[in-house]
Amino acid sequence: MRENVLSGSRNVAIVGSYLSGKTTLLESILFVTGATTRKGRVQDGNTVGDSVAEARDRQMTVEVNAASTEYGGVRFTFLDCPGSIEFAQETMNALIGVDAAVIVCEPTADRVLNLSPLFKFLDDWEIPHLVFINKMDRADIDFTDVLSALKRVSSRPLVAHQYPIGKGEQLVGFIDLVTEQAYHYHPGAPADLVRLPEHLREQEKATRNEMLETLAEFDDHLLEALLEDINPSQEEIWQDLKMELGADQIVPVFIGQADADFGVRPLLEALLREAPDPEVTAQNRGIVLSDSTPLAQVLKTYYTPQGSKLSLVRVWQGTVEDGMTLNGVRVGGVYRLSGQKAQNLNRATAGEIVALGRMDGIMTGDTLTSDCTSVAELPRAEKLTPVFALAIAPEKRSDEVKLTAALAKLLEEDPALVWEQHGDTHEIILWGQGDIHLQVAMDRLRRKYNLPMSTHLPQIPYKETIRKNASHIHGRYKHQTGGHGQFGDVYLDIQPLSRGTGFNFKDTIVGGVVPKQYIPAVETGVREFLAHGPLGFPVVDVAVTLTDGSYHNVDSSEQAFKQAARLAMQEGMAKCEPMLLEPILNIVISVPNDFTSKALRLISGRRGQILGYDAKAGWLGWDEITAFIPQAEMHDLIVELRSLTLGVGFFEWQYDHLQEVPEKLAEQVLATANNNSNGNSHR
Repeated sequence: MRENVLSGSRNVAIVGSYLSGKTTLLESILFVTGATTRKGRVQDGNTVGDSVAEARDRQMTVEVNAASTEYGGVRFTFLDCPGSIEFAQETMNALIGVDAAVIVCEPTADRVLNLSPLFKFLDDWEIPHLVFINKMDRADIDFTDVLSALKRVSSRPLVAHQYPIGKGEQLVGFIDLVTEQAYHYHPGAPADLVRLPEHLREQEKATRNEMLETLAEFDDHLLEALLEDINPSQEEIWQDLKMELGADQIVPVFIGQADADFGVRPLLEALLREAPDPEVTAQNRGIVLSDSTPLAQVLKTYYTPQGSKLSLVRVWQGTVEDGMTLNGVRVGGVYRLSGQKAQNLNRATAGEIVALGRMDGIMTGDTLTSDCTSVAELPRAEKLTPVFALAIAPEKRSDEVKLTAALAKLLEEDPALVWEQHGDTHEIILWGQGDIHLQVAMDRLRRKYNLPMSTHLPQIPYKETIRKNASHIHGRYKHQTGGHGQFGDVYLDIQPLSRGTGFNFKDTIVGGVVPKQYIPAVETGVREFLAHGPLGFPVVDVAVTLTDGSYHNVDSSEQAFKQAARLAMQEGMAKCEPMLLEPILNIVISVPNDFTSKALRLISGRRGQILGYDAKAGWLGWDEITAFIPQAEMHDLIVELRSLTLGVGFFEWQYDHLQEVPEKLAEQVLATANNNSNGNSHR
């Protein structure tokens, strides 16, 4: 028996590039549907979306905001998602839980390229999506040019749902291409029906025919009607739009001006009429709705300033109730969010997006159920590779004990962050998607956890090695006190190893000149010295052999032989011509092919070695460049790459090998290290 299947709800993500007007569109939707009585403005910091201080400080969305309203007898839950590429992980995590997405687009052809990664994600996940071309009041807009640009970044065919009506430099209305009726916008009210302008009749007809021909590619009956010159009914066209949008086969396009509420009602009508029901979305994800077992997935995790935890979830099947147990955790409240406000609910049914309280140990992306044995884990959005790092430290040393717990909560809220305690530099390094991303994280640490932080560029984990052998290096440690003395005596051979080999220690002792019980102490002394070589950095790719030595029956000890080994290494390593090594990363850069030549020059300008480039698989019009780049050149690479590619270029990387630092650069690095050491701040 099927239970709790709602057809009276829709979950819609509002996505798009930075400054496209997503939050303004949400504010307009809430106002025209009566959810709010007064529209907020981003500039005034009083919108339902962008309600956290970090967003209002920057006048940009930095995390997913949920808000609900009712329209046409259907409850809509909208997720206002960040537009900046630095917060793309937030958007991706939220998108996997919605029924449809509205891509808000500026009416500028050269900015449409910013949307190509978003289109790619939506198509890969087969998430139905529409386009709302916002800010159509500008005088320089060419609707046809913008539509053509959108077609170049979408793998699905675009279908214009409306055609703009302009008067002078203003957008005054639109033509509905399904009904072929014209409307003039009216401030504060639905658009007025007017006569279709004669001078636009030809353009309207051509655009409508293009829409019908696109729909006919997926509907044989419509194709036959068009071939026989039969004009299809409005109901048939709407049915095709709903079916093909729900299957992510087409992308309908709408126009408007969100700050004036123009075009918002027709967009809502289309979402009401054409967006798939939650039941259809669940079936498309392979979820069996006949099962009454509660099934939900976490889309976003919040920690309030008061310290309580909220998990924003999509309920896929069954009913989630306050007090029930999911994944072994008791649900501590069910809430409907509207920005920072939370409405208390007793339960949520399939198809709803709600927040659950006090889900300790539950992470973003987790699948929640009351029966973990019979439910498979739902797919989650891929985690983005971190590309920007800062070394962080509490401004007050007394706060160091609080940092680990605060970072754990910070990473729960924002899974795009990664932190590490670097083994060589001993710094705490926070990784993210860009400078703004990490600055928002610093603000959260200060505001929520009272942890003001200082930041600086991470140290590069240089290493050193040697070029030459050194043989029969003598180290003797002799120390006489009032009682037993200390005596250790060793001879070592030191030689370089091939790159990447590491460290090797052995002994060729014969006749017991160094007793066996002291040989491990010799190795310990060698290792301790190599942790901080003659240039000041850890030593790698070196072999050390204990060849000879002597001992004293009374005064010899492990400590004495360890010290003797360190003395021998100190003398011998200086003779081996130490040299500085730097980490080299293997990097794969992805850019639209219009920017490939710029990306190649960027790599070369950072001492990079280009290994090759080719078309990026599955990305129309994109190239993928593979290269080696020194880690020392990587800090702001993502900033410059985005600047060169209109914000869309990205890369993945991994450590590959160590390589000798060029002589002049090595001199600079060592001089800086010495200055830092003299200032008591190096290591």
